[in-house]
Amino acid sequence: MMKKLLMIFALFLSFQFVEAAPLANDTKGNDKKETKLTEEEQAKVDEMKARLDEIMAMDFANMSRDEKKEIKAELKEMKATAREGGKGIYLSVGAIIIIILLLILIL
Repeated sequence: MMKKLLMIFALFLSFQFVEAAPLANDTKGNDKKETKLTEEEQAKVDEMKARLDEIMAMDFANMSRDEKKEIKAELKEMKATAREGGKGIYLSVGAIIIIILLLILIL
């Protein structure tokens, strides 16, 4: 039993040290290619920034509950769109828990 707990602890620690994506700022000065956005992508980014500024300037105290829900859904959609452009692997907490449980069952 103790051996399994130590293995689970070791797996947990190993997940803590895994990086999903490389850092944006390369501190070692290695040559990295920067990805340039096309004009269409840059226009979309500028449009999203403008809309985000509009939302931040809104007065939420005078809005109805449905309006707040619509804005929240719009922000979630914008966040998902922004993440699509990023590189890397993203694991949710639920996925990590499922992986750990599967490893426990296998071992």
